[in-house]
Amino acid sequence: MSDSADTSRTAVKTYVPAYQKSEWESHADELDMSQSEFVRTMVQAGRRGFESGSAEPDSTDSDPGGNGLETQVLNLLSTDTYSWDELLEAVSQDIESQLDETLEELQSTNRIRYSGRHGGYTTVDGGGDGD
Repeated sequence: MSDSADTSRTAVKTYVPAYQKSEWESHADELDMSQSEFVRTMVQAGRRGFESGSAEPDSTDSDPGGNGLETQVLNLLSTDTYSWDELLEAVSQDIESQLDETLEELQSTNRIRYSGRHGGYTTVDGGGDGD
């Protein structure tokens, strides 16, 4: 098994109700983002809310992701002006680093493995079929 993760890009398909896709398109347009950028960014932001191990974010916290993204953005902008793409790249590097560390930890504890046969990461029991 190789220690290096495959960082090439690949497509992900999902199906959502038409009204939801329309809302996402409108929101992406407001943010001057492509639909792909919007979905990728929102999924990553949503996942941050689960890093604390709780599916119930603290409603009194203005940053339910645990001061991660909000703090990063404020810290970056306190020192300079950034374009959307520059901000996205800066915060994405942190997400990629966290994902890399998490994958390494899960592999070292034998909870997941990389399987070329299954086309990517899977649980050790084989239950990850990528729904």
